[in-house]
Amino acid sequence: MQRAIATDSSADLTSLEGIPGADAVAFGFAPLKINAGERSFVDDGTADIEDMVDYLASYDGRSGTACPSVGEWEAAFRDADEVFAITMTSTLSAGHDAAVMAKDSYEAAHPGRRVCVIDSLSTGPEMRLLIEKLAELSAQGASFDDVCAALRAYQGRTHLVFALQSLTNLANNGRVKPAVAKLAGFLGVRVTARASEAGDIEPIAKGRGERRALAAILDEMRSRGYDGGKVRVSHVLDAPLAERLAALIRAEYPDADVAAYPAGGLCSFYAERGGLLVGYEGA
Repeated sequence: MQRAIATDSSADLTSLEGIPGADAVAFGFAPLKINAGERSFVDDGTADIEDMVDYLASYDGRSGTACPSVGEWEAAFRDADEVFAITMTSTLSAGHDAAVMAKDSYEAAHPGRRVCVIDSLSTGPEMRLLIEKLAELSAQGASFDDVCAALRAYQGRTHLVFALQSLTNLANNGRVKPAVAKLAGFLGVRVTARASEAGDIEPIAKGRGERRALAAILDEMRSRGYDGGKVRVSHVLDAPLAERLAALIRAEYPDADVAAYPAGGLCSFYAERGGLLVGYEGA
């Protein structure tokens, strides 16, 4: 019996390489697309992120994203008998609805096969934490129902916090209020926000400079019960900033499992240059 993990590309993963338990499951992802005028960037791991970010920063027209189709989700299921699908928050994308429709179609076409679709209520590195947990549970031989239940319980203690120096694309796509967006980038102000329990964007702090932004991130992590667990940090073209945060976390929690990596297309579109997204285990 084959198992698969499927996700959309906002998880910033194109394979499970390097993830413990990866050998126990197949992996598939359904790419989102970023559209601006006559240009379209497919978030399949091959897009030139710096070119995309620079183009969008200079583009004066309307830009937006397109979620994976039902067919693309079905292809991501990898013809497996048991599938665990993790989607970007349903409050920001119709991708979750498409994944549910793909589940219904797939199970109808293949009686006996099962698909568990989970709305991450988040994006980026928090989705990665959920996928890592799925691989771990599958490697342990847990049953389909037990994996679904355990993942939902684990989701209750994972969180996402992020610091952005521009909220232009979020505002232009109706994800945050224009008044909030004006704060970011103004005289070096960075806005720190979190994914709420409902999957919405909830600003929590603002301040000038990187030091205050990193301090706000750490304060938020502690307030949500972080005590040295896993942390996944994605950045938009600012590896030094991500590494500074990782070093601060390790200095306070020497045994913490912290990894930093570049954000993919979808997260880079919304977070923009200099954006930092942090998924972590809390309470």
